[in-house]
Amino acid sequence: MTDILKDKFIGLGVTGSIACYKAIDLASKLTQSGASVDVILTRGAREFITALAFSSITHRPVSEDMFDPKSELSIDHVAVAERVDLIVVAPATAHTIAKLAHGLADDALTATILATGAPVLVAPAMDAHMYGNLATQENVRTLQRRGVTIVGPATGRLASGLVGKGRMVETAELMGWITLALGKTGDMAGRKVVVSAGGTQEAIDPVRVVTNNSSGKMGYAIAEAARDRGGDAVLVTAPTALPDPIGVRVVKVQSALDMQKAITAEIDDADVVVMAAAVSDWRPVETADQKIKKSASNEWTLEFTKNPDIIAGLPSDKLVKVGFAAETEDLIANAQTKLVSKGLDLIAANDVTATDSGFATDTNRVMLFDREGGIEVVPLMSKYDVGHRILDRVKHMFRQGPNDATSVGEDATGEGD
Repeated sequence: MTDILKDKFIGLGVTGSIACYKAIDLASKLTQSGASVDVILTRGAREFITALAFSSITHRPVSEDMFDPKSELSIDHVAVAERVDLIVVAPATAHTIAKLAHGLADDALTATILATGAPVLVAPAMDAHMYGNLATQENVRTLQRRGVTIVGPATGRLASGLVGKGRMVETAELMGWITLALGKTGDMAGRKVVVSAGGTQEAIDPVRVVTNNSSGKMGYAIAEAARDRGGDAVLVTAPTALPDPIGVRVVKVQSALDMQKAITAEIDDADVVVMAAAVSDWRPVETADQKIKKSASNEWTLEFTKNPDIIAGLPSDKLVKVGFAAETEDLIANAQTKLVSKGLDLIAANDVTATDSGFATDTNRVMLFDREGGIEVVPLMSKYDVGHRILDRVKHMFRQGPNDATSVGEDATGEGD
């Protein structure tokens, strides 16, 4: 995320809602990610929070009044409008949404939005009845028709004590939408990127499965990286505890056969298939219809049959195939063997026994092997950044132009978790 936001200018409009405290966290996360954040406070926002709170975090001046002689907006009211790459209004009250829908420009925020050509993202926050009001709903639809992205609101407990739809979404979700908006013209624009993730589950009976320790974090991170580079990201995922990534179409599966069917359905118009899932090598020959009861015997024998090797079965003529090798020993030899046997163009190998780069961690270190004999050692970094390193290689491997079929793949035996 840091690379996407680095050196970007973000206009952050803050309006008069108790959810202003979330805007401080958002400003902090954006600044930490390398963005320059220009905060614009409305008169209502100043009743809840001060400019000092934001300037202390962003290290930049805060605009409060279009006619403030200390503000650059008093000299040139389109200064921020021309500079920003994106404007985010969070929280956005019903009053501000109404002004935006009707094209009013009676304060620094609305004047900036009216004057900008940058994309605008609005995160509503208000009482549930106010949000559900027909006037507010029509104003929201008006903004959406004009290309404004509306994020939320979420359902939950509100300041009034009511429970309903009106909560401003959390910072993590907003950050996902922000990177999605900023990355639309990236180097994966026009490319369909299919990613697999998680550990498949092979049912023994209705309550028991055979599975593995994959968390799915590596696959999810690759899907987010592809999204942030403008790709049309599709995530085919086995069960995980992770939330669905913003702006990524998610296809949920359970078994290896389910995943094979889903991947096959997606690759016809795909440019890239990044398969980072830990796909079970074996499945029970039979699945019991009812829970298998404990017996007097001290032994229980299950018969297994081999699952298909998904990546090896994908066509190679139009597909760039890239896999993962999650290993516990002989990392280099095993990865190079899989690279050849599965017909891959690139494979990312990692030692899953490492405490900082194995299963369930947020970081990874991998070695990338390509079919030309090249080897790249990727040091320890976030799985999101590893995803970008992989896509850096993939973008040079396309055999055809955008919207023609291409693929990046997975090792059917283990995820680069």
